[in-house]
Formats: sequence, structure tokens, C-alpha cells
Amino acid sequence: MKAKKLVTLWERPSYDGNGFTYYLLYTDENSKRRQKSLGHCDGRKAERQRATFERHLRMGQVEPGSLKLKEFAKDSLARTGNQIRESTQAEYRQAMNDFICVVGNMDYRKVRLSHGEYFRQICLDRGESPATVAKKLKGVKRFFTLGVQRKQLEENPLLYVKLPKVPKKRIKIYTDEEIAALIKAASEFQNEDVLEWDLLVTLAVTTGMRKSELLNLVWDDIDFEGMTVEVNAKEETPQTWEWRIKDSDHRSLPLMDDVKQLLIELKHRRQGDHPYVLVPSARYEYIQRVRQEGKWTLSSARYSVMNNFTRQFNKILKLAEVGKKTFHDIRRTAITGWFRQGLSEYDVMTLAGHANFETTHNFYLAIADDLLARARKAVTHQVSQELLRKSCHHRLRIA
Repeated sequence: MKAKKLVTLWERPSYDGNGFTYYLLYTDENSKRRQKSLGHCDGRKAERQRATFERHLRMGQVEPGSLKLKEFAKDSLARTGNQIRESTQAEYRQAMNDFICVVGNMDYRKVRLSHGEYFRQICLDRGESPATVAKKLKGVKRFFTLGVQRKQLEENPLLYVKLPKVPKKRIKIYTDEEIAALIKAASEFQNEDVLEWDLLVTLAVTTGMRKSELLNLVWDDIDFEGMTVEVNAKEETPQTWEWRIKDSDHRSLPLMDDVKQLLIELKHRRQGDHPYVLVPSARYEYIQRVRQEGKWTLSSARYSVMNNFTRQFNKILKLAEVGKKTFHDIRRTAITGWFRQGLSEYDVMTLAGHANFETTHNFYLAIADDLLARARKAVTHQVSQELLRKSCHHRLRIA
């Protein structure tokens, strides 16, 4: 029995009726009818192309069908699935939507370098910061990079679009005096959720953990005998909600004696009513109700564990009479402290859970600059004193 043709030729008449162009008609891997223009009216050539295309189709090597940018982005995110966080997916989706608004919802295979450069300039002309534009471009580029990896494209058309120059921000950290004032103010701060703010700040400055990592910490993550805190992803269970770690799969951090004692005291007070270390009981019960109603998402585990977190922390800053800083600056303080204690860049990268070396190196450069500045100041002071003494001796000899 003769095999059914998977690809057929179609002679599409031109608009003026004086000619025609050959098209290939076929069904793609998603059972959608597709058409592909051959751009000519040579019958023999068209039949050879049809036969070659059908052979590739039967072998599972068919060239991807035409997709508009919106479909291309949707398909890419669907394939990526939960390999990236919901918030990252939302950022990528928004970046592509902005790109489409500028260049149009064209065939993704027709995107060129000039489209990326035009998009960059339009964003800058609208007054968007270089950092924002760079982030958008990285998001859009990522779609095309994945397209290359998935054999949808031969090369990334936006690969060589230069990102706007982003001035390096000064890394803000707390002084020792500010940390002491912060912990004192946190211990005096009372709120209806009874969050252990002093313990939260102490853990942050001694372990360098992120806010999300601290709020999703469970008692099983703490090894009191081994004096370590484990940063682990959480599975969806009746007692715990799903949560993923940023950048790394797992890491171990040292636990100080004083902090260990504070945690033991907290566990005795809590009496094991729920698995989370820092989440107050009332808040945990509320989240459990939200989960039962199906209103809790993966993003909630990152952003919504504690309500009004930033507002409460700003009140503590005010009580401590500390200038405008953020909770994340406590983590930065811990990381810079590791460098000052002589830890290597690799060690700091491991402890901090950074995904790439560049992030850690930026902290190293900031500390190096600080050390150089302090050394220069010390040398200048020493030289000035020496010159002053020599000048005095010279005057005495003259006298």
C-alpha cells in the first residue's frame, strides 16, 4: 500500500493573476496545518523540495513552523515550565510583551539585530533606567537563546545587541554599631504577628541568608549538634508549602553558639506547634487556610510569608536611628564580613549561594576598594606625622 503524502504542493496565484508561487502544505508536530512558501514557480524544483521536506518530516526533523512572537514566547515558557520561578517567568513575559509593542508581533525568525538595537533605544528614550533596559534585553535575549538550544533557530539574532552601561552601585552595609542598635530595636519592637525580629536580624547577619530563606526555614533544617543551618528547598506537604532556593540547590551555613541558644529557647516556647522556625503561629494558621482555599502559589512562598514585612522593618530602622537601608543590606553586611575575615572568593560564593562568580567578585572589589582607601588614609597619616617630626628637628637644628 502506497504511503500517504505528508506534504503537498499548492500553486498559489499571485494577486494580479499573472503568475503563481509554490507552497508546501503540511501538518506540524502539534497537529496544526502549516504552509511554507518556496518563493518560486519552478515545478521540478518544488517537487524536489517537497520530497526532501517530507523525508525530514518522517524522520522528525521538520523545520519549525512559523510562529508569531507572542506564540513563540508562550511556547518557550510552556517548555521551560517550572525550571524557573514564577516571578522570573513573569519578568520574561513582560520583557517580550514590551519588545512586541515596539517591533510588532512578527514571525520570530524574522527578528534581526536592528530590532534589538531599536528596542534598546526606544526604552532609553522613554526615560527607563539603563539597569531596567539591560534587564529587559536579557529577558528577550533568553527566549532566542533557548530557541537556538531547541533547534528552532540557527543563531540568536539579538546575541550582539550591547546592553546599556549600568553604573555600579555602591554596596550598602551596616556598621557594627548599626547592627547592635538594630538588634536592640528589634528586641523592643512589638507587633500583632509576634515575629521574632531580633532573632531574624541576628540569623541574617551571622549566616548571610536571604529573607525568603529565613522565612522558609524549618526546624529540620537546623542541626544543633553539628552547629549548622541547612538551606533546603521545600516540598508541598500538608504541613509545608513548596518553596525553591534561588540560584543553588542546597548549602550549609555555620551556626554560632549564642544563636543556637536563642533558637533552642524559641523552640521550647513554640512547643513544636508547626514546622517553621520564624513564622508566628497565627500567621502559619492563616497561610494554612489560604492554602486550603487554593489561593497560595509558589510566588506566595517567596513574597507573602510575612505580611507588611518591609513596613515593619522600616519601623525598626527608625527606632534604631539607622539611616535608609534595607533588610537585604544585612546579607550584604555578612558577605563583606566574610571577605574581611580572609575567606576566599570561592568560599564566599559557596556560603552566599551565588549562581555566578561575577556577583561574588563585585563584593570582593568593594572590600578591596575599602581596604585600599583605609590603607591610603593610614599611610597618609603616618607620613604626615613623620614629615612633621622631621620638620621640627630641622627647625631645632637651625635654632
